[in-house]
Amino acid sequence: MGIELKAANQELQESYLDTIHRLVMAAEYKDETTGDHIIRMSSYSALIAEKVGLPAEAVQNIQYAAPMHDIGKIGIPDNILMKPGKLTDEEFDFMKTHTTIGATILADSKAEVLQLAQQIALSHHEKWNGRGYPQGLAGDTIPLAARIVGLADVFDALTSKRPYKDPFPVEVALDIIKKERGQDFDPDVVDVFFENLDEIVKIKAEVDSEKVEDADV
Repeated sequence: MGIELKAANQELQESYLDTIHRLVMAAEYKDETTGDHIIRMSSYSALIAEKVGLPAEAVQNIQYAAPMHDIGKIGIPDNILMKPGKLTDEEFDFMKTHTTIGATILADSKAEVLQLAQQIALSHHEKWNGRGYPQGLAGDTIPLAARIVGLADVFDALTSKRPYKDPFPVEVALDIIKKERGQDFDPDVVDVFFENLDEIVKIKAEVDSEKVEDADV
């Protein structure tokens, strides 16, 4: 009976996570890169979380919550979200609201994963120096999960094609992150990122190779 209950709980957890993944995909359906972005950045986030010493359950929760970081973009008009050129100041101010929209969507859940996802959605654009948004948090007042996901998200954004840019080479992205250590990013999280760079690059290569294989089918 114990084994059956464990199996049922596992199936329920997998169904729950599958639903979350599909909702995230629905929220960002127009962006063809969303699926790969979710896989890469959540894997980066989980790796960093593990290496900073978080317990296994917290690592798993971050991996499951990370894909919901941009769910608030469902409330951003396409002409801003998919604009190929630079956003105007007014458009950028509107874009910033995806953090608070996401937090509102994810608010008041009893599920621990969704509570963490709300925290990440709200705070993943905060900066270590206090110049981020929406609350202008600084240093350790930014939740650790948001600091981790924020770095993973930026690395993936820099090395991916977006409507407004071609992908940067990994070396260029790494130089940018080094320069922003202690400015945009928690210096300790950046150090862990670089200490495990081989595994980060391996994750990127594996996901990218799967994409190529799918395209060839």
